[in-house]
Amino acid sequence: MGKGSMGGMMKQLQKMQAKMEEIQNELEQARVEASAGGGMVKVTVNGKQDLVDINIDPEVVDPEDVEMLQDLIVAAVNQARQKAQEMQAEQMSALTGGMNIPGMNLPF
Repeated sequence: MGKGSMGGMMKQLQKMQAKMEEIQNELEQARVEASAGGGMVKVTVNGKQDLVDINIDPEVVDPEDVEMLQDLIVAAVNQARQKAQEMQAEQMSALTGGMNIPGMNLPF
């Protein structure tokens, strides 16, 4: 490999790194909603799978059945995180052109 191709490769890596930073910023700003119990529990996560909001319908708050509310929250959060994970995968696929490059995971 000549010196010229090495410089070109470095430029490509720098471009990819800048794009990854851009994607991370986009994911941080992105919002994904999910709900459970027919909308009784709604959660919002960002594209990095961080929980940013939770909304619980007062009707589902039953002191006699706290377990059901806990289950609904867990279900909604897991569903939202799954959606965010799919969003991350799409963004990475766009960055790598569909190639699966080992070690090219976003640091979350």
